[in-house]
Amino acid sequence: MLTLPNYQILTPIYESANSLLYRGIRQKDNQPVILKVLKQDYPSPEELTRYRQEYDITRRLANVEGVTNTYSLEKHQNTLVMSLEDFGGDSLKYWLAERPLTLDDFFTLASSVADILGQIHQHNIIHKDINPSNLVWNPTTGLIKVIDFGISTQLSRQHLTIKNPNVLEGTLAYLSPEQTGRMNRALDYRTDFYSLGATFYELLTRVVPFEASDAMELVHCHLAKQPPSPTQINPDIPAALSDILMKLLAKTAEDRYQSAWGLKADLQLCQENLARGQLEPFTLAQKDISDRFHIPEKLYGREPEIKALLAAFERVANPPQQAKGEMMLVAGYSGIGKSVLVKEIYKSLTEKRGYFIAGKFDQLQRNIPYSALVNAFSDLVQQLLTESEAQLTQWKEKLLKALGPNGQVIIDVIPEIELIIGAQPAVPQLGALEAQNRFNMVFQNVIRVFCQPEHPLVLFLDDLQWVDSATLKLLNVFMTDSETRNLFLIGAFRDNEVDANHPFMMTLESLRKENVQIKQITLKPLVFQDINQLIAESLHQNLKAVQSLTDLVMRKTGGNPFFVTQFL
Repeated sequence: MLTLPNYQILTPIYESANSLLYRGIRQKDNQPVILKVLKQDYPSPEELTRYRQEYDITRRLANVEGVTNTYSLEKHQNTLVMSLEDFGGDSLKYWLAERPLTLDDFFTLASSVADILGQIHQHNIIHKDINPSNLVWNPTTGLIKVIDFGISTQLSRQHLTIKNPNVLEGTLAYLSPEQTGRMNRALDYRTDFYSLGATFYELLTRVVPFEASDAMELVHCHLAKQPPSPTQINPDIPAALSDILMKLLAKTAEDRYQSAWGLKADLQLCQENLARGQLEPFTLAQKDISDRFHIPEKLYGREPEIKALLAAFERVANPPQQAKGEMMLVAGYSGIGKSVLVKEIYKSLTEKRGYFIAGKFDQLQRNIPYSALVNAFSDLVQQLLTESEAQLTQWKEKLLKALGPNGQVIIDVIPEIELIIGAQPAVPQLGALEAQNRFNMVFQNVIRVFCQPEHPLVLFLDDLQWVDSATLKLLNVFMTDSETRNLFLIGAFRDNEVDANHPFMMTLESLRKENVQIKQITLKPLVFQDINQLIAESLHQNLKAVQSLTDLVMRKTGGNPFFVTQFL
């Protein structure tokens, strides 16, 4: 049991992955408190910084009645202890196990939580971990409060990257699709509405929307599958209330509620209708007006291109025998949306349990060989290092078998790989040509390890107009290798900056002669109809009402998607 000067510790009440919570008494004034302490005896500087950030965010919300007050942040040995208000409540997770919630209980709680969440969002804070464990309720007083701002952000938007599901921030069963980092969109305050929907779903049905045996399957469920409606699980749940929950659980943020006030209005209307015996569904979100301007993050006018990209990935994931890997080129001007289009592959990639890695060539680093490939494979190693010990051991065995005595060759280029395979013996010195051939062979063997039917590899190389000659030779090696047929190479380039004599175009011609599958998507500026739809959906107006604004935007931007969003 924890011992702290100036506090009497009564009982432990909760243990998370990173922290421990205790009930206690502050001795100077007999004030009941909750004490939150980091679990590790020697937390890292990053963990301490995050802990201080949680304290600062919670202090910022001091005037929000539905957020627990923080009293102090104190140093204790090598860690920090946060002292919080104790209003006599327990988490909804605890109450779920103790007693069933009545519909009246639910409506009262749900309206209160929606109100609290709206106030949190007004302070430009995204909670990012709404779940039954972080909602604390005192049934005697009726008070409910939101706790644990440990991963909250004060940014209005966050761009997340693909990570192993086991190291994602948040609680996986309640995580929004965009918070997985595997959707082609930024994260904003509406991620909290999805997590709230999953929480409400569990409160009413006593099951979470999705249950899966492993983390990647659960991520795929959030991305691509629809949960059964609450009414299907419990016919006593009114259809209108079921509809509210399913709207909260929409895959895209634009289809969810846009404000906590709109959600609260629907909950109250539903409760009033039930009290009058009116059980029929009603039109949702009639009072749901966002106080923020949002441009929908879907791709307009790119449906054929997305279809072609996903079809190519399907071929790579399920290739015929004797096939080679496939290359998809995405051409277009700067700002036309090449990188955004490529990220549409994330959802399919998750279903196939594949890996996505990316590297970008730099105009000022053309004299540095393999720069983009090194960045891409360094990223892959970082992804692997977050996997379980058993998986890491398998990767180590596969890589050592593929590398043989040449492990140091790859460590010299991608130092992080040593964390998986361990230190390797030095390799003999060779002449320039022999060393080049050895490196190409070693890299080819590494690629083969990662290009397998059970986990296809997508390698995205951007700005290929600035590619170096050494990388082109290496691309030629592994694109003509029949043992890398589960490799999907996507290359983006500015077609206005290359001609037929560019080394990249000459390499493509050589690959075509080797019968390598090369497809190309050329992105054009958006047409009037696409921009008209984008503006209409952004302003919640009909197409005709925004035609004059669309004319202006077309004249000013030429239909370039990046310029369109910046101009708006």
